[in-house]
This record gives sequence, C-alpha cells and structure tokens, in this order.
Amino acid sequence: MTAAMKLGLGLLMLVACMGLSLATGASWISPSAIVASLWQPDVLNPVQHVLLDTRLTRTLMAVAVGSSLAVAGALMQALTRNPLASPGLFGINAGATFAIIACSSLFALTSMSQWLWCAFIGAAVAGTIVWVIGNRGQGSLNPLRIVLAGAAITALFTAFSQALLVVNQDGLDTVLFWLAGSLSERDLLTAAPLLVCVVLALGGSLVLAGQVNVLNTGEAIATALGQRTGLIRLLMSLVIIVLAGSAVALAGSIGFIGLLVPHMVRKTLSIDHRWLLPGCAVLGATLLLLADTLARVVILPQEVPVGVMTALFGAPFFIALVRRGARYG
Repeated sequence: MTAAMKLGLGLLMLVACMGLSLATGASWISPSAIVASLWQPDVLNPVQHVLLDTRLTRTLMAVAVGSSLAVAGALMQALTRNPLASPGLFGINAGATFAIIACSSLFALTSMSQWLWCAFIGAAVAGTIVWVIGNRGQGSLNPLRIVLAGAAITALFTAFSQALLVVNQDGLDTVLFWLAGSLSERDLLTAAPLLVCVVLALGGSLVLAGQVNVLNTGEAIATALGQRTGLIRLLMSLVIIVLAGSAVALAGSIGFIGLLVPHMVRKTLSIDHRWLLPGCAVLGATLLLLADTLARVVILPQEVPVGVMTALFGAPFFIALVRRGARYG
C-alpha cells in the first residue's frame, strides 16, 4: 500500500472518529439526527443545541489540538535530533500554566476567553526565551542548548507558579483544571483566532517539509546544498511555538501526543517529512478524538479530563519506546 493510500485511509478514519465524537456523550445522538441537524438547522430542536453548541465545538477543538501537538512534536524531534523530544521542551506548558495562574491571581481574570489568550501569550514568551538562549553563542540554533534552556525555563516558570499558588490558594483549582487538560466548556467564536493560527502554522509546516528533509541530512550537507540552515531552524521554531502554544491555550496540558505520534507515523507511513507531517496531523487528531470520546463515557455522568486519558494510554508506549531505545543503544 502506497503512502498516499495509507494517508487516505487515515483521513477516512479521522472522519469516522469525528462522527463518533459528535454522537457520543451523556446521550447518544443517532447518525440520522446528526445529518438532519447539520443540513436542516432548527433552532427549536434541543438535539441541535447539544450537537452544534457543544459537541461540534469539542470535536473541532480535538482535531486542531491533536494535529497541532503531533506536528509540533515531529518538528521538535527533527529540530533537536532527539527522538524523545516533544513540544514541552520549549517550556511552553510551563509558560502557559504560569500565565494562567498569574492572570487569575494578580489580575482576577476568570473567564475562559481571558485565560485562552493569557495562556497563548505565556506559551509564546516561554518558547521565545528558549529559542533566544538556544541561538546564542555559535550564531545558529544548538539542539543541545535548546534542551538545556527548555529544562531551565520550565523549572523557572514552575517555581514562579508555585510561589503564586502559595500566596493565593484560590488559584489552585484553576491550575489543576488547566494541568489536567480538557476540551470541555470551550467557545468556538472565542477560540476562532487561535484556530486560524493553527491552520496557518500547519500550512507552514507542510511548506517547510522538504527543507526539513534536507536539514536532517546534516549541517555540512545541507549547507553544501545551499540551504540557509539558520533560517530554516528559525522558521521551524516559530511553527512549533505557534502550534504548541495554541494547543496548550485551547486545551491545557495534554501529554504524549506530540511525543508518540511521530514515531507511530514513521513506522507505518514514511520518514519523509512531506508525508510524515500530514500523517502526524491526521493521526494526532484521530487519537485525541478517541481519547476525548472515551473520557466522556468512562465514568458517566461525569467526565475524565482528556489529558488523563492520553497519559494512561501514552505512558506505557513511552516506557516501551525508552526500553527499545536502550536495547538498541
């Protein structure tokens, strides 16, 4: 089976999972009712209210967040040449969490729309600081320095967050909710600007895919082929920051999607980033949709945060990945 056929099959699976997400919840909505609500809107129909105002928004959020995290993870692994790299290495999660706590504790911002932009700004600031540190010294981005800078910035923002929580205990519930990761209670209109950023960044990643292949051949070969490696690394970093920052702002901290999906796609589709990146977008969206759908029904009538579900299923795969890497050196 060719890569194009596999990608097409993945798209069909994604569409099926989107349909399952629309149908699943506290009450089941039949496929016929879904089609009727989408094609023949009726404002008096309570099913349409649940479907369009709640489940459709949640489904679109899951697709955007899952694809963003997976593509950002693939680019991060290429940028650092580290198979265990993830978007969190840029300190993005820690920066977003600190911004949420600071806004709620110091400025009394409580609405989801306000948190959304605070988190995105915090994530972007943290990622930018890490990039600046990683780019100092040799005139080009140093993968090892990126990892070290990310760890340092993560520790710094985590310490700031803990200090604010000690002063203001009321912010504890907020940060716990954010750290768990959730797709519920999101407003599509409020999130629309970030969704546009996600679409543009995903498009940018596809434009860069061929250059990422060249960069992976090594610094010397890429330079000999005429590539401006510093510029490509800068553009990759910008795409990672926008994708991961938007994902964290939209859904909170969701782990393992950005780490594991690139490995799964390399194994089943291709190592060529022209196929790898769209494959990551499709599989990342599919897996997060499945995790969110399961999170809604596992303890009805309550819900489990989707970040908990991804951790439960992702942790064993991560352990297996580390053991496999240790076995083969």
